Amino acid sequence: MTAAATVSAIGANLAAVRGRIERACQRSGRSPADVTLIAVTKTWPAETVLAAMEAGLADFGENRVQEGVAKAAEVARATRNQALVAPVWHLIGHLQTNKVRAALGTFAILHAVDSERLLRVIDGNATNPVPLMIEVNVAAEPTKYGILPEQLPDVLDVARGLTNVRVTGLMTVAPRVSEPEGVRPVFGELRKLAERHGLRHLSMGMSEDFETAIEEGATHIRVGRALFGERQ
Repeated sequence: MTAAATVSAIGANLAAVRGRIERACQRSGRSPADVTLIAVTKTWPAETVLAAMEAGLADFGENRVQEGVAKAAEVARATRNQALVAPVWHLIGHLQTNKVRAALGTFAILHAVDSERLLRVIDGNATNPVPLMIEVNVAAEPTKYGILPEQLPDVLDVARGLTNVRVTGLMTVAPRVSEPEGVRPVFGELRKLAERHGLRHLSMGMSEDFETAIEEGATHIRVGRALFGERQ
């Protein structure tokens, strides 16, 4: 597929995704401007990110620090002399403590902070307050990262005592279910937790269930397959 064809294909998918976002917002009395669409580019090359930027995407999500840092650097080199808005990079995957320093140099927002220890390591390595979200394992799935809902108050107490940590919201990865409606209780519970603790942002919803997430208050949705097709 040529570069022009790739831009065209991503643009068509983006239009479809934005249509889904608009309809979900209409159903829930929200504005599409309140929903940040994060294009998940895990395993996709920098060329795909460049095509996505040309198609109109600005926010990109990576799961692994090393891959994301290398890709962001390649994109920066390729766009140095172009009139493209610099992308915003989101780390949406698990962050190991030994990768914190590398992550802070590239990612604007950390979506999946899941321990008091990780908060302290981020604080110790940062020179300015780092926007981040606490990952909550709402469904208590043993195979997934994230704190349990009942641990959230203690984690937030730790965060409040740190100079270079700024918790803006909560993040969750919903269970795999046959129908998107099946994850509504999970998204609804995350919204209630955020409201209870005065947090504005909710990172939840992926290609198959982001409409439900938006209806339940998502401010950040993480979409890969609906934009790019199956992962390479």
